Amino acid sequence: MKICFPVKSDKSLDSVVYGHFGSAPVFIVFDTETNATDTINNQDLGHTHGMCNPLKALNGESVDAIVVGGIGVGAINKLNAMGIKVYRACEGTVRDNINLFQNNIMPEMSKENACAGHVGDCGH
Repeated sequence: MKICFPVKSDKSLDSVVYGHFGSAPVFIVFDTETNATDTINNQDLGHTHGMCNPLKALNGESVDAIVVGGIGVGAINKLNAMGIKVYRACEGTVRDNINLFQNNIMPEMSKENACAGHVGDCGH
């Protein structure tokens, strides 16, 4: 399984998980089968608010799950339509969140707990 983590800068597993999917400069992808990481630069960084294109952001790379602090309902719907589940990250690093994910402690995100409006309205 490939798990994608939006981050501000690439520090591999020590990267801090970013608060918003669409505005994250970089994505760290962790492969649970090989324990390998890969980096994807956000290819949709300059999108208009509410118009995030997750497939473009991920540069067409295939992932199975996204773990993020916050994300809009439109992006959740687009990712879910592609078969990608979205989970709410806890504060900390990619490594911290991998452990939570692998122990089934991480909640799946839905339109009820998605970001709405501006950054300050997200509650995370």
